[in-house]
Amino acid sequence: MSGADNRRPPINKDTKVCISLAARPSNHGTRFHNYLYDKLGLDFLYKAFSTTDIAAAIGGVRALGIRGCSVSMPFKQDVMALVDEIEPSARAIDAVNTIVNDLSVPGGYLVASNTDYIAVQALIEQHGLAEDDPVLIRGSGGMANAVAAAFRDNGFRRGTIVARNRDTGAALASRLGYEYTPEVAERTAAILVNVTPIGMAGGPEAQLSAFEPGTVEAAAVVFDVVAMPAETPLIVAARSAGKPVITGAEVIALQAAEQFERYTGVRPTAEQIAEASAFSRA
Repeated sequence: MSGADNRRPPINKDTKVCISLAARPSNHGTRFHNYLYDKLGLDFLYKAFSTTDIAAAIGGVRALGIRGCSVSMPFKQDVMALVDEIEPSARAIDAVNTIVNDLSVPGGYLVASNTDYIAVQALIEQHGLAEDDPVLIRGSGGMANAVAAAFRDNGFRRGTIVARNRDTGAALASRLGYEYTPEVAERTAAILVNVTPIGMAGGPEAQLSAFEPGTVEAAAVVFDVVAMPAETPLIVAARSAGKPVITGAEVIALQAAEQFERYTGVRPTAEQIAEASAFSRA
């Protein structure tokens, strides 16, 4: 691997295996984790899988002694009934994206968490966002659930959920004590957050910004969870307007680093995380 130290031991009978389970697996996790295994000389292997039987797959995690398991849609809720312990990060949003298997327990002991939620909370603190500021969050899907809950649980009490889907948008807003609106219209807020596919590479709205120029101009901080590309039209517009930004590349790197530490017990440096993230998105 380019840029790696290539000090990982040859695969052997004691190599620990971590996997991801998704309806449509991507290469991100595989590239991120294996890059760092090589870089840090860890006897681990990471592989992505798809499944149509999540219960059997989690049974396989137990039976085969899989050390860690990343979980993507549509399995984030279904796995909650299949694990032994659910950490507050997953309980807060009723969704799991990370399972760690305690291999010292006969038959395994599965602990579930949500590193998306953890990563967003960490970024809120790292970027010094003020909890008194109102937040305008566009989106109401699974990731929007994690992002909005992370803001609410970090003390942001004034929030608005913008979503074309009235059922999911209104339900998310009600659960968090936020307002709901189907369109941004004339609304502004100090903190803008996009948690929709608008601006995502390869999507039908790849060239669009999730917020209009006037809304961006009125904001203090702009946060786009879209990671591919990191420089979405919204982020480009915010930078041009001189606004501080938080990118989806930061989110995806930090959540993967949280998973990596849970699986291996090793916390990569900020530089190593940035290298692995850049490699995974190349």
